[in-house]
Amino acid sequence: MTEQTPAIYALYGNPVGHSLSPPMHNAAYKKMGINASYCSYCVERPQEVIERIKERSIQGASVTIPFKTAVIPYLDEIEDDARAIGAVNTILHDDTGKLRGYNTDWIGIVLSLEESLEIQNKTFAILGAGGAARAAAFGILKKGGIPLILNRSTTRGEELAQEFGCPFYPLSEIGAIRADCLINTTPVGMAQEKRASPIAKEALINFRWVMDCIYNPLKTQLLLDAEGAGCTPIDGVGMFVHQGAEQIKIWMGKEPPREFMRQVVLEELGAQDGD
Repeated sequence: MTEQTPAIYALYGNPVGHSLSPPMHNAAYKKMGINASYCSYCVERPQEVIERIKERSIQGASVTIPFKTAVIPYLDEIEDDARAIGAVNTILHDDTGKLRGYNTDWIGIVLSLEESLEIQNKTFAILGAGGAARAAAFGILKKGGIPLILNRSTTRGEELAQEFGCPFYPLSEIGAIRADCLINTTPVGMAQEKRASPIAKEALINFRWVMDCIYNPLKTQLLLDAEGAGCTPIDGVGMFVHQGAEQIKIWMGKEPPREFMRQVVLEELGAQDGD
């Protein structure tokens, strides 16, 4: 590769139209003086992720819903944390042509939480049982916290709880759950359904902190309800920025400008709101 040829990085998922990864990554590369570009692609199958990376000489890829687990069998190597979580959100296409899978979601969740509270010895009620829920449970355990799983589907929730050795409760029982922090890892409340919340506002009095992994919109209905209930809200921008910054570290071996990336995302969200 000549100096004039930009390195190519990409996001694969379905849907991807709402993602702010392209503006965040491209702004970071420019700020770092790196000749690279980042684009997003909507794909139908996990095999397409692999095919496109190889065909287009993509040097690094982000993987989002619904392929974080489905893509694993097609990778050459899986880093230990990603294997333990059972989900991959980052792929490195290394110099030997191998595709290596990583998970930076758990680091994003932990670093975002640690901006507001100490994780050790605190209890965390995790809504959901997908890739982000797995990352949250892993990160909380790693930092000495106590996770518990709440999910609409009993089967998926019980499987996840059993895998990580933590309690499971049906989502219908949330009114009886007490924990220091509630973490929403479900897509309920995303841009397409911004007035929706995964739980009734009355249940929020049982938590001191409420984190939403959704970053678009910035203030989800869940976080608005949390503020009204006297909880400390934690929006999804911190997690989003930190997981993206950790991806750049894996791909490029350099520490990216995290605060600058945060400002880029906040400006993009403000522009979408018409501010």
